[in-house]
Amino acid sequence: MLRALLIIFAKAPIAGRAKTRLCPPLTPVEAADLHSALLMDMVNMLMSLDSSINVELSTDVPTDAWPGLALTRSIQIEGDLGARLFHALKQGLSTGSEIVMVLGSDSPGLPPAHVTELLRSSADVTLGPTLDGGFFAIACRAVRQEMFSGVRWSSECALADVVRQASACGLTVAVGPSWFDVDVETDLLRLLDMPDLQQNTAVWARRHRER
Repeated sequence: MLRALLIIFAKAPIAGRAKTRLCPPLTPVEAADLHSALLMDMVNMLMSLDSSINVELSTDVPTDAWPGLALTRSIQIEGDLGARLFHALKQGLSTGSEIVMVLGSDSPGLPPAHVTELLRSSADVTLGPTLDGGFFAIACRAVRQEMFSGVRWSSECALADVVRQASACGLTVAVGPSWFDVDVETDLLRLLDMPDLQQNTAVWARRHRER
C-alpha cells in the first residue's frame, strides 16, 4: 500500500488570530469557532480514508485545543508559508513516506475523492487548486527548496507561481480537481449556502444563522 502522510496546517483557534480576514462580518470569537469547526470536519474526513494513510496536525503555535484528536502533532517552523511548507514536506519524505500532502484546514465539504486523486498522481508535485488562484493542498513525492521562491502568497497568483517554480526546478507538476476555501466574506456566503455541510461546520452555521 502507498505510504502516505497527510499534514493539516492550522492555526490555534484563538480569537483575533484565526480567520481574521472574516472579521467583520464575523466577530473574532465566531471566526475562531468556524476555524475550529472546519478543522474538525477536515480531520474526520481524512481519518475516513485508507487506514494506511497517516494524518498529522501541524499548528502555528503550541495549543491544547482539540484534546480529543488522537493525531500526531507538530509545530510549524518560523518563516513564510513557503518555508513552512518545504520543511513539512521534506521532513515527511525523510521519514519514509512515499508521498506527503499538506492541506489547509478550511475547505468545507472537500470531497474525499479530491484527496485520493492527488495521492494517486505520479507527478513529483500535485496541487489541488482553489477558486481564488491558490491551492487547498499540495502533494509531493520530491521537493526542492527553490520551488517556493518568489511565490506571491495570499494572491490569485499563488498556484501559478508554484507550478512555474517547481517546473523550473526540474520537478514534474500536475494539477488536480478544484475546490474552495474560506478566506473572505464571499467564501463565507458560499459556505452558508451549501446544503450538506459536515457535522461541526453545520452546527456552527446553524448557530450563526440563529444569532
